[in-house]
Amino acid sequence: MTTARFDRRPYAGAGDLRAMQDLAARLWSPGSTWHVGDLAWERFQHTGREHEWPTMLWDAGDATAAWGWADSGHLGLAADPRHPALAGEVLGWFAATAPATAPATAPGQVRTVTVSSTETHLFPALERHGYRRARDGPFFLHMVMDLDDGLPAPRPPAGYRLRAVGDADVPRRAAAHRAAFHPSRVTEESYHAVRRAWPYRPDLDWIAEAPDGSAAAFCLVWLDEANGAARIEPAGTAPGHRGRGLARAVCLAALDAARRAGARRAVVSPRGDDAYPAPARLYRSLGFRECARSLGYRRSA
Repeated sequence: MTTARFDRRPYAGAGDLRAMQDLAARLWSPGSTWHVGDLAWERFQHTGREHEWPTMLWDAGDATAAWGWADSGHLGLAADPRHPALAGEVLGWFAATAPATAPATAPGQVRTVTVSSTETHLFPALERHGYRRARDGPFFLHMVMDLDDGLPAPRPPAGYRLRAVGDADVPRRAAAHRAAFHPSRVTEESYHAVRRAWPYRPDLDWIAEAPDGSAAAFCLVWLDEANGAARIEPAGTAPGHRGRGLARAVCLAALDAARRAGARRAVVSPRGDDAYPAPARLYRSLGFRECARSLGYRRSA
């Protein structure tokens, strides 16, 4: 444990996103909430929402030691466990900055925070600030698989072709995402922004192209080179093409590309509750195993 002076500053653009990603990479383990790719995807998948996301960073010397990202009444955060006071600093900022929300499932206003079951250094601050574990509702599994031993060969159905995404594919790639995750605010503009973000690599962004030329399924993988860790975020299949093994095939193709780019293991975080079991079944069939789960915390405003 160390004692340090912390400088707090508001998020001011891409340089600060890199600082947030650097902290995520330093703290990363297979069970972590945040991977460098999550932060890029979440920041750029929607355009025009920046004003809705108060974000604050805490620096210790020349490195960012904590950050908080508020989205309405929900907080995402990371805090270096070597500085235990910082988690409380982030929670105090969140209470003073972000409006609480009134969920449809419960009366009154609440604030929520999601962390991983491995991030035990955050638990005491959450409890001191009045947060309690939410025992109901959706949760996510953190799953990991080793890539060193190779992967099965992808086998797309007849007429479909697996390939990496190019600039000309952005309209069909964005359309496939909106179809798979309807309703979605992903647009061509926002997907171009994703492609400009670090550490996006076009060789790790794959589609299953249908016979009519549309993108039937997709898998975007982000590589954290420092940790040799590939992250699937997101993957999906357009409704008219489901049930044909396309998600499996395109994920295997993208993961193999990540392995060839230097990834030693891969992680993914599908829903773990019974209301949405299909993605977790898919990833288990690929060889992923559970290593942690998300924990939701809630407090009344």
